[in-house]
Amino acid sequence: MTAADPAPASPAPQHGHAPKQDRSRVTRERILESTIEALAERGWQATTTTVVAERIGISRGALQHHFRTREDLFLTALDAMFERNLQLTMRDEERLPDGDERFDVLVARIMDYYTSDAFTAALHVWTAAAGEPALRDRILPLEAKFARGVFEQAVELLDADISDERTRRLIQLTLDLARGLGLADVLTDDSARRARIAKFWAGELRSIKRR
Repeated sequence: MTAADPAPASPAPQHGHAPKQDRSRVTRERILESTIEALAERGWQATTTTVVAERIGISRGALQHHFRTREDLFLTALDAMFERNLQLTMRDEERLPDGDERFDVLVARIMDYYTSDAFTAALHVWTAAAGEPALRDRILPLEAKFARGVFEQAVELLDADISDERTRRLIQLTLDLARGLGLADVLTDDSARRARIAKFWAGELRSIKRR
């Protein structure tokens, strides 16, 4: 190429046109979020694929392009939202204080985890699964995964020595307590009582054995 030759033209920027795979990913995320919101607000029976599609302004066919069945949609949404909540409420170690206050914050986070929209949505699915064996078979591993994830994060953030039976039981009791309080919050706002219980239970947890 000589000095007189024109430089090759650069491709024109594609303003406002995201790659197809990016648009597909965004749509999928919106579908999952809308599913959790609808389940939490309306329950299992009233949350159909048509309802979810209408909430975000796409066709039912477009939704089924991402999720073949209603059950696939619900279970994928629950898995994704619980994982996101776990990241937001449990794994942000940088914002956890040191000392005794760490127990207060961690117990409050666990309580929040079990009062989220994802937990309320899961309750509706769990209830439906009780009468549908095929759905129950798919739910049980997912529920176990959720519980294991919160337990493992609590152990890590508290530096707990779970070879000690009492320590292991106290952490498991924390999750059971939070789950029960989450159930109590479904019909009425139980936040004031939950905060008092969380404060008391954090004091009990301070007696665990540390590594």
